[in-house]
Amino acid sequence: MELTMHFLFNLSLLIVLLFFCLLGVEKSNSHRVYKITAVLYFVVALIICNIFSYRLNDEMVLDLRIVPFLIGSLYMGLSPLLGLVLVSIRGLHGIDLGFFAGLIFYGLFSFLIWRISPWFYKRTSKQRILYSVSTTIVVSLMILIGIEILNVPIQTFDVWFAYMVVPPLGVAMISCSIEIINKNLLIRNHLVKSKKLEVVEQMGAAISHEIRNPLTSAIGFVQLMEDDSLEKETRAQYLAILKEELESAERVIQDYLTFSKPELESLEKLNVNEELSNVLKLLYPLANRNSVEFTSNFSAVGLIEGNRQKFLQCFINVMKNAIESMPSGGVLSIKTESTTQNITIIIQDTGMGMTKEQVSRLGEPYYTTKGGGGTGLGMMVVFSIVRAMKGTVHVNSDIGTGSVFEFSFKLCKPETQESYDESTVFLGNR
Repeated sequence: MELTMHFLFNLSLLIVLLFFCLLGVEKSNSHRVYKITAVLYFVVALIICNIFSYRLNDEMVLDLRIVPFLIGSLYMGLSPLLGLVLVSIRGLHGIDLGFFAGLIFYGLFSFLIWRISPWFYKRTSKQRILYSVSTTIVVSLMILIGIEILNVPIQTFDVWFAYMVVPPLGVAMISCSIEIINKNLLIRNHLVKSKKLEVVEQMGAAISHEIRNPLTSAIGFVQLMEDDSLEKETRAQYLAILKEELESAERVIQDYLTFSKPELESLEKLNVNEELSNVLKLLYPLANRNSVEFTSNFSAVGLIEGNRQKFLQCFINVMKNAIESMPSGGVLSIKTESTTQNITIIIQDTGMGMTKEQVSRLGEPYYTTKGGGGTGLGMMVVFSIVRAMKGTVHVNSDIGTGSVFEFSFKLCKPETQESYDESTVFLGNR
């Protein structure tokens, strides 16, 4: 069984090579990368079959070349290329009777498989596997008949067993692998398309809900203001409400624009501590209404490069969510920590907290932890802005104990060092 063992070892090398090729293209979505990798696999596989060939005599060499040749020809339409490679490799063993026999056989066979390949690929997965294995059995029989006709002295059982078992087995294994890969690619592409459609649907629903409400109110007040008998004071009141509703719609649109195009159009050096202090001042009324206490502890250094408006928008959204998570009051702690390379902004609340699943979904399009009271736009914008500023976000949270957001940004080299003393600011009542 020497030839059978030789073929099985050769087949194991082909399977190992296929495994590494699949690892190389697993994360790629490029059809061109798949094509190039496939061509390289089948050419290298033919070379391996040649290196580990089994010489019966001076004129006849046996190997598993039929396995990569048939698979590459049927599934990839590479029969002309692979046929040329096979004939060239066989020529290295010498220009003899075996070479001319191979030239005629693979020349005709390459042309036949090349013509069949388009029809073959239109079959079902099971039909393609069965057809590949059946073709391999037929070709193996033709090779065995040729050996018998040439009356080459061989161990008959070993040669027949090797050719009738190992090549069909190899073709079946590789064909099944290819079919599974193709099926997984189709499923992945379908999921990507479904996700894209789902995002579009959610966006349409969110736009319809978030913008229609203020616009409907605005239209109603415009209709009321068409009354000529309306008093001046009432008209001014309606105008104020109308302006507020339009500003609400404008904020929603701005959030969408920030998420869809988070690139920073203009960059400037920002003093993190000063900007965070400005955010605290802006959110003072909301914190006071919710009986939330602010505490701040700023490090000595805090210059980063970014866009002031986006930075403020990002941390207003985060702190606003934190305040709203403490409807019965609590403490919102804002702290910065600096190293020679980075500054970390730590925002911690004592609110309701989130589950691990909720934390893992933060920043997903239109995902919100507020139920019907939110759209998820705020956190989408936060994550988009942080990515645009080349920062990172890390969130820890436990139900009932609150949440901790850690933002990390790269520091700029400050032109002048500014010192900040540790401070504590108390806003509102517990």
